[in-house]
Formats: sequence, C-alpha cells, structure tokens
Amino acid sequence: MRIPARSVCTAIRDDIVAGVYERGSRLTEELLARRYGVSRVPVREALRTLEAEGFVVTRRHAGACVAEPTEQEAADLLEMRVLLEPLGAARAAQRRTEAHLKVLRGLVRLGQERARRGNSEDLRSLGGWFHETLVQASGSPALTSTLGQLRHKIAWMYSVEAPAHPAESWTEHGAIVDAVARGDSDRARAITALHTERAMSAHRLRFPGGERVERVRTSQHPVNTAGLRH
Repeated sequence: MRIPARSVCTAIRDDIVAGVYERGSRLTEELLARRYGVSRVPVREALRTLEAEGFVVTRRHAGACVAEPTEQEAADLLEMRVLLEPLGAARAAQRRTEAHLKVLRGLVRLGQERARRGNSEDLRSLGGWFHETLVQASGSPALTSTLGQLRHKIAWMYSVEAPAHPAESWTEHGAIVDAVARGDSDRARAITALHTERAMSAHRLRFPGGERVERVRTSQHPVNTAGLRH
C-alpha cells in the first residue's frame, strides 16, 4: 500500500517541531524512508512541501536540511499571528455554524473546569483546539491553512510558559465565543487581538540566546470582558 506523501510530510514536520531533527541537520531521503517505512518517492514529495512551508532548506553539496530561522524571522511569525487570529474571529462571527458554536462552547466549559483544577497540559491542548475551531468557523480555507502553518512553526521555534492566571485566559475565550455567537465581528476581533497579544508574551525562543518575546504591539483600547456569558 502506498503511503500518501502528505502523511509522510506530517510525520516529518511533527518530528522537526518536536526536536527529533536539530536545526541545520541533514535530512537524507534514504534515512527518512527507512525511519518512516516508505519509499523515497513520498519522502521527496514531503521534503518539497516542507521546504515551501519553511521547515526545510536545500543547500548546495548538502541537500535537504532542517531550516535555521533567525530571531527576526521568528518574531515575524508572532506578528503575523497577532494580525491573522483577530481576522479569523471576525470572519467566524459572520460565518459560523451552530455546530461550530457547540464545539467552541464545549471547549470553553472544559477549559474553565481544567483551569480551576490547574491542569496545564490539558489546557494547552484545549487552547490549541479552541483556536483551530475558531479559524475553521471563519469559512476561509486559506486563512485556516495559513494559521495552521504558523502554529506549527511557532511551536517549533518557541516554548510557551503556562499562563499565571489560566482562568482569565479562558474568560477571554468565553467572551470571544459570545461575540461570535452574536455575530459581532468588531468585538470578536478586538477581544481576540487582546487575547493573542497577551498570549504572545509567554513565548520564549528555543534556540540559543532566545529571550522572552516583547509584546508585538500595545493595545490602545483594553477590552472589557466583564458581564459576558461564559
């Protein structure tokens, strides 16, 4: 049975993000084919895709290697996410379905419950699922794909400290869902912008010399989430 190149691509990408392959290390087709139990054809296709995504570079006399992003390139990714996440929330307020709302509300309930218990690992997974569902509710395949790639690359380049007050983070998630449910795209955008800016301050570069990331931009008008349903 021929394993699709996209499955091989996902496996290699996941291993890059997890640090199985160090930055700058060579990725030979033979080694990868043996590791994932496939022929070299899907590996070759996967490497081309990963190069287009920025995880892999082709070097003269060395072939495919894991990319070595600069600090500026890493910072640019966070700035892009700060711009695109609010756009996704605004579109979701206009295009979401009842199925999307049901999932988002369920995630908020679980997140608030886990926050009370202090389970940080569960919260991280639930937070990722929340934001993936939110952008899917935007009805924009291009935006969904772009943000998905950004999240993978940010997870590769940064470690994320657990929030000091996770309940506040999930209060913001609840406020976003309320705005989306009411079709209030401006409020959904504003709350998501504030939430994303705060989340970015917990990111620290993984490679040597990495420091805590300064907030990408400063919100001029803090958003009041009090009084909203959660």
